[in-house]
Amino acid sequence: MTMMNSEPRMIIARASLSLSVPNSSDAPTTLRRFRILAYSGAPMTVRGWELPVVIDLEKLQIPSQSLPIRFNHDGNTGIGHTERIAIEDGQLIAEGVVSRATAAAQEFVASAENGFPWQASVGTTAEIFRLIPENTRVEVNGRELEGPIYLVEKATLMEISVVDLGADINTEVALTAHAGLSFVAGGNLMSDQTPRPQDQMIEAQTQDQSPMEVPAVQAQAIEPQAVEPARYQEDLERFKVIRAIFGQRTDLAEKAIREKWNLEQCQIEALRAERPKGPAIHTRTEPMITAQMLTCALRIQGRDSCVEKEYPAPILEAADQYRSLPLVKLAEICARLDGVDLPIAARPTEIVQAAMSTRTLMNVLKESAQKILLDGYQSIEPAATRVARIFEVPDFKTVTLARLTGQYRLEKVAPDGELPHAEVTDQGFTIRVETFGRLVGLTRQDVINDDLGAFLDLPRQIGRGAALALESTFWSMVEAGNGTFFASGNSNVISGASSAFGIASLNAALAKLRKQTDPAGNPIAARPRFVAVPPDLEADATAIYTSNVLLIAGSSDRTVAQNNPHANKYEPVVSPYLTGSGSSSPWYLVADPADVPAFGIAFLRGQQMPTIEEAEPDPKYLGRLFRGYFDFGVALLDPRGAVRAAGS
Repeated sequence: MTMMNSEPRMIIARASLSLSVPNSSDAPTTLRRFRILAYSGAPMTVRGWELPVVIDLEKLQIPSQSLPIRFNHDGNTGIGHTERIAIEDGQLIAEGVVSRATAAAQEFVASAENGFPWQASVGTTAEIFRLIPENTRVEVNGRELEGPIYLVEKATLMEISVVDLGADINTEVALTAHAGLSFVAGGNLMSDQTPRPQDQMIEAQTQDQSPMEVPAVQAQAIEPQAVEPARYQEDLERFKVIRAIFGQRTDLAEKAIREKWNLEQCQIEALRAERPKGPAIHTRTEPMITAQMLTCALRIQGRDSCVEKEYPAPILEAADQYRSLPLVKLAEICARLDGVDLPIAARPTEIVQAAMSTRTLMNVLKESAQKILLDGYQSIEPAATRVARIFEVPDFKTVTLARLTGQYRLEKVAPDGELPHAEVTDQGFTIRVETFGRLVGLTRQDVINDDLGAFLDLPRQIGRGAALALESTFWSMVEAGNGTFFASGNSNVISGASSAFGIASLNAALAKLRKQTDPAGNPIAARPRFVAVPPDLEADATAIYTSNVLLIAGSSDRTVAQNNPHANKYEPVVSPYLTGSGSSSPWYLVADPADVPAFGIAFLRGQQMPTIEEAEPDPKYLGRLFRGYFDFGVALLDPRGAVRAAGS
């Protein structure tokens, strides 16, 4: 995912400056030159970024060939400026002169001559970057890198600094000596006459803007012979002691050097900095954890197939590291989010109990369990809800549903314009919603076993159980209608050997459904839409639905091709709750429920999904309880909307 910063994560102030250096005719050339490998193109560890950072040098904007060279990114302690900046072999190279008359410039020169291994650090903005996930490879700066890393795809070079320890340990600084040699970080020597690769300049292109013109400023040369080596050696020893006092706190060490603290003040500040933090290494991610992130992590752990559609990429990436979160750790994090102080030696049951006394843990468990329950419910392929009309009822009382029938066919209007009245009667169908449910427990054993996965698996099973309860109840009702709802008096049954599923029996059932009439004997033109079959007939029903040509056995024991008149007309609906065995199993041709509904399903207040919520536990129960329940009812409605084939 690519991220854009409205405010770059790292901003360094700069000013355009053109320096005019004296030539040989004006003054002797005394400025020391340097060559810096400012960035090797490799991943860097950068403060404020939780993962290594790589700058795409092909997209790096270089606004000017003359940029400041600073000491430790401090604008008040400059060293010089660049005269040439280029990208060479996937690396950032800078060349320039020591043009600042500062103590930092003097220390840089003296330390380099003493063999100190100076490193370089680039100061850039990070305007567009993206996360390269784990186990994903990307080619950048002429090399193949593997995630997780942050790849900065739009950056602007602001300055380059000389530091004692850079984010990129592969950088190096070379300082030109008087004798035509270069002192290289680490003590290696290279000739100042060594041929260099041809410049591969990448200069920032502005939009219809000319380069800023600023007045030239005369640079002052540094006179090496005016340097007092003894004083420099004394300062270097003091810097070494200060850095040893502060250890990893290089920021405080540089501040102490810059502000000229004495050793006693350094020791006091070092103790003060260490006191509140302690020796442990603290992660930065835990304080940023939210209830939303934890809910997402639990849904991932519970195998919720919808989680990636409901959360943005940053939440998914952050939650992924908690996908195997143990129960006690989850309770500990939730307790801290609610401001609960936990004893250092608290037992697992005490931690969970303390977290459950607040709302975050229970809300996270409830919301994730509800989503996992719904995912489990939807994992069962629906059959009943496809062939039935759906109703909404307000309560658990028996509800009578009226269906108006009569002579709705329009008649020819007489010359006087009087419209004939239709004779309308109503048919009443009753339906009643009932509750189906189960309890889900977070037991004391789950807490002691630290088994969050076992708890998250229960809502999925409850969700599947709710779908199975609906299917079982519905199809049991349909089969119970044999002989009453499906009867010869309703002209909606076919039986005998010719009713076994096939082209001929389907033709007979289709004729039965098409010939259904209203009370006046007029055809209602019901539109057949589904064929409901048990698993034994699934392959045959699918073949008739999807095949354009059928192979029929002839009287001479050969097969002949015959066009399929039922191709793509009647969708197969398969239910394991339809009984039967082999080709003699009963099956049903069902009309469109939106037109002539044979069956109905009612849901309480339109809630077509099961629900899970926290329940008050019995005092005898050691743990917490959640209840999952589903409110629905089923009914047989209009016998003209379906035909039953006995199958034998």
